[in-house]
Amino acid sequence: MLRRSFLAATTAASYSRILGANGRKRVGLIGAGGRGKYLGGEFKEIGAEVAAVCDVYQPNLEGGLKIANTGAQSYTNYKKLLDDKSYDAVIVATPDHWHAQMTIDAVEAGKDVYVEKPMAHRIDEGFRMIEATRRTKRIVQVGTQRRSYDVFLEGKKVMDSGDLGNVHLVNSWWLNYTGDARPQNIDASKLDWKQWLGTAPKRDFDPLRFRNWYWYYEYSGGLTVGQGAHIMDAIHWFMNSKAPTAVTCTAGRVNVQGVEIPETTCITAEYPENYLAIFTLGYKSMRYNAFNDQLKQFHGTKARFDVGREGWQLFPQSDAIDMKASKELKKPGTFMSAARQHIRNFLECVESRKDPNAPVEAGQTTNIVLCMAMDSLRGGKRLRWNQAKRAVEG
Repeated sequence: MLRRSFLAATTAASYSRILGANGRKRVGLIGAGGRGKYLGGEFKEIGAEVAAVCDVYQPNLEGGLKIANTGAQSYTNYKKLLDDKSYDAVIVATPDHWHAQMTIDAVEAGKDVYVEKPMAHRIDEGFRMIEATRRTKRIVQVGTQRRSYDVFLEGKKVMDSGDLGNVHLVNSWWLNYTGDARPQNIDASKLDWKQWLGTAPKRDFDPLRFRNWYWYYEYSGGLTVGQGAHIMDAIHWFMNSKAPTAVTCTAGRVNVQGVEIPETTCITAEYPENYLAIFTLGYKSMRYNAFNDQLKQFHGTKARFDVGREGWQLFPQSDAIDMKASKELKKPGTFMSAARQHIRNFLECVESRKDPNAPVEAGQTTNIVLCMAMDSLRGGKRLRWNQAKRAVEG
């Protein structure tokens, strides 16, 4: 208890320095679904004031207000929230197809932004986000929290040490189990369906789509994009990559009834740095402990570097049957701290005006791969990226 009290006091003091002498930063939450409420709670825990909540679905809005600060304003139209000059920043935790426009509108309104991954739903949107962010000189942090997580920061040092030699292959996977589509018990009278659709194709209200938007191409890219955003971003970060040269994505049949996007897929991305990155998503596998459900293997000419969710191991070249790690770090049960470390980095940058750990340029390199992967999957072919033209060919 004494240790916890000391850590709490130390943390509170460090957060007060982040938030500056003028008091707490006022933050608005746009999108109060499960992830939005989680992020709002973390911002509040750190010391920011969650002073506004916006959602087009009344139960989500009410849930968001419960985790916000007392007296928080409620909105059903995010542009009205952005019109209020008293907010310093916003959290964008909506379905993917809204990320880009909301972020662009927010920076144009003078707000800094913490936007959930993936950064955008289309490649052109990502470039528009970069342009708007840099022109307005706002701070935008993409929610790839591994870039602020101490386990990965230490792993990056190993990666940069030269111990691996040259890396020409990165194997990665995320294995777990997903069940049936979520239930459709939605009261349409409490939802602004037209506003929720936004720029997506117009269609009659569909509770299955609303409840399971992740699994429809018009709004997202399934867990291939949702989990792939984390994996591919970490690979790019560790390998110092800017953009791929080509991307191919294949899949098995859809095994979740009623949805469009497969839960078992494989992305192969080719890079100008002369390596391949392979990401396999298997969400009809057995259930794993979170410590073991994902891995990135960097295969070097001198060593192999295994990076999991909450730890890593460096295996030097060896003829031994049982290879032994020369360096390792294992911190099971600590991954929940990554989001808080990422939020802290964002708030530090809001105060200092320095670039955050996951800037828009990094978000776009991953966005390019994931958008190409979805197009490759649907078109059944390998696609090439022309960096000079900023265009997909194939």
